[in-house]
Amino acid sequence: MARSSLLAALFSDHWVGRNVALWIAAAVNAAVIVLTVWLGTPWILLTLLLTAPPLILALVDLTQTRHSLRRNYPFSARFRWFFEWLRPYLRSYIVESDLDGRPFSHDERALVYARAKGAEDAHPFGTELDVYSEEYEWLAHSMAPNPDADPDNRVRVGTDQCTQPYDASRLNISAMSFGALGANAIEALNLGARIGGFYHDTGEGGVSPYHLMHGGDLVWELGSGYFGCRDKDGRFDPPRFAETAQNSAIKMIEIKLSQGAKPGHGGLLPGAKVTEEIARTRGVGVGEDCLSPAAHSAFSTPRELIEWAARLRELSGGKPVGVKLCVGYPHELMAVIKAMLSSGVHLDYIVIDGAEGGTGAAPSELSDSVGMPLREGLILARNALVGTGLKGTVKLAASGKVTSGAALAMNAALGADWCNAARGFMFSLGCVQSMRCHTDTCPTGIATQSPARQRALVVPDKAQRVARFHKNTLHALHEMVVACGLDSPDQFSPEHLRQRINAAEMRSINEIYPFVEPGQLLTDAPGTALSRWWAQADPDSFRRRATA
Repeated sequence: MARSSLLAALFSDHWVGRNVALWIAAAVNAAVIVLTVWLGTPWILLTLLLTAPPLILALVDLTQTRHSLRRNYPFSARFRWFFEWLRPYLRSYIVESDLDGRPFSHDERALVYARAKGAEDAHPFGTELDVYSEEYEWLAHSMAPNPDADPDNRVRVGTDQCTQPYDASRLNISAMSFGALGANAIEALNLGARIGGFYHDTGEGGVSPYHLMHGGDLVWELGSGYFGCRDKDGRFDPPRFAETAQNSAIKMIEIKLSQGAKPGHGGLLPGAKVTEEIARTRGVGVGEDCLSPAAHSAFSTPRELIEWAARLRELSGGKPVGVKLCVGYPHELMAVIKAMLSSGVHLDYIVIDGAEGGTGAAPSELSDSVGMPLREGLILARNALVGTGLKGTVKLAASGKVTSGAALAMNAALGADWCNAARGFMFSLGCVQSMRCHTDTCPTGIATQSPARQRALVVPDKAQRVARFHKNTLHALHEMVVACGLDSPDQFSPEHLRQRINAAEMRSINEIYPFVEPGQLLTDAPGTALSRWWAQADPDSFRRRATA
């Protein structure tokens, strides 16, 4: 900086206010030096260890050229970044009400914490929700509750083309990869799954030693990177897949087509986080960026997808194979259904991920503005399966912001046979929603590869919390089944779920969204709300078929 401009910065244009921190720091340091000389006591100079750094920082700010705010307000401007960093914590603990907070409110998090700890989870003095708000929804209960409702909460997954069907819990751990989560978190989730008798989805990062350490049931998710079963060019490697897939701990295979947080976008684990363990698990080089392509290379049409799923079923020894997707173009989902009908080869299950899902980081445009929310996606998939007579043969699951028995019941009313949760189980591990999952500085040791931070997560203790959250949430689901006078969650239907339209009007969900009758797409497609998408669907292409 030229001398004239430096002098201008120091002594013009409200210089006292702008440089107040600089002048205070300079005055304090000068006072320390004067006192040292005056009193002849050298030890006073030790005070400079406290007073000199602010002055040095102020001078650095005044002369640096990268940040205009720091250049105009030396040292004091740094408080902006400090409070920006502190903002999420202040909002969470001081500013937000019990019902505020995104993506999960204080009450939602508190419910998970209480159930994970085995503490009291009852709420006193009535609901805090505004029951006349347009956001309010509820389940219709019966005047004749059914205390004899079946407490068994398992779903048989596997068509007659599957030789090793699996009995899945109504609530399971959704996809979270080793690499995104640390080793201790993976261990605790898997041990909790074993204790509670439910499954743990590996995420697309492959099957790590920590997934296998405690013997919990696994669902192996295959993304477009084929981690754990890829060749040197990043393409699917059948022998490597078969070797891992036939492990007895792996109960099902899941083809990830897209995910709610970033549909149509491949994941990226930066090279700095790719340790030797992660590289070995994923089949990539140490320190190399670990990129999942946006699209799969193993198939390019709906029919090829179904055929590849059948091949995976064979290579795995007859285990159930399904797909996970966040719905985008409805005709593409219809095309997959048509491919099953025309080929006679069926998926064993479909998982619908909502746009509100996501445990890691994603581009803001994708997480905020791309992808269908869970409710609409689930209803669309339910209608496609019911309308073609495949519902029941092909099971349907929901994934996205599931933390309570009410969420399980409401998704069941929309057609879900079971639900998967990621962030709910992260809360059960102790996650405080600090929103630092992508920085490797997770304060609770969950979403980090730092050994020092992971030390905070004690596996045996957290595994018990995972299992308790699962058990208590399923108990809450059972209580809702009883209250609604049903025999099992399978009997929830759209008529049970009510939505407020405005302060003076409410409707059941089937009066708001269209629901097709069994087989209607095969017998009377033009008479359904899905007719346009059904006509556009082509089993041999994901592109939209031209219609008259």
